[in-house]
Amino acid sequence: MDETRTRTAKRATKPTRNVKHAVAISRPPQIGSAAADWSRWPAGTVFRLLSTGQNYRVEDYGWALSGRNTIDLYMANQREMNSWGARQETIEILHWGDPQESLQFLQRHQDYRHIKRMVLELEGREREAAALQ
Repeated sequence: MDETRTRTAKRATKPTRNVKHAVAISRPPQIGSAAADWSRWPAGTVFRLLSTGQNYRVEDYGWALSGRNTIDLYMANQREMNSWGARQETIEILHWGDPQESLQFLQRHQDYRHIKRMVLELEGREREAAALQ
């Protein structure tokens, strides 16, 4: 949706004269933030919730998500979070993130078990990852 705004600019050569410009501003699509296991949904993955049409980008991970097919959605406040609750939703992947970029980032933070698990899975070492629990 385009929105038109009027903006006033002053000319440097004639400071007393105002010039009005109509500027069309295109609103970027609203993309929410999500957290997931980066070995399943790499950082940068963009998906749409089919039930709402809302788009989200995987930008974070968490210990409770490691080794699970779970995605946490960022909500602006406690009320929205409680209203949404926990549910199973169908998603459509719009753009896959880069597993190699996720791996490179996570390799620097392997001191934590949940991160080590994601690294092992991204490296194709699923048995070792599963043994970490």
